Amino acid sequence: MKVSVDFDVCASTGACMQVCPEVFEVRSDGYLYILQENPPESLRDKVMQAQDLCPTAAITVEG
Repeated sequence: MKVSVDFDVCASTGACMQVCPEVFEVRSDGYLYILQENPPESLRDKVMQAQDLCPTAAITVEG
């Protein structure tokens, strides 16, 4: 699975980080960072939930 974020529309709300901190992190600079672009399959449910919760639909999961 590959995780990507459209940073042009990302609002850095942190909803994804609350659900899946292993993959997403909003740092003190106010920007979202992807910690693992290819997270293990064991995180699929959390990554998909983060994608669903994103208020700007900036998260894309492939594979």
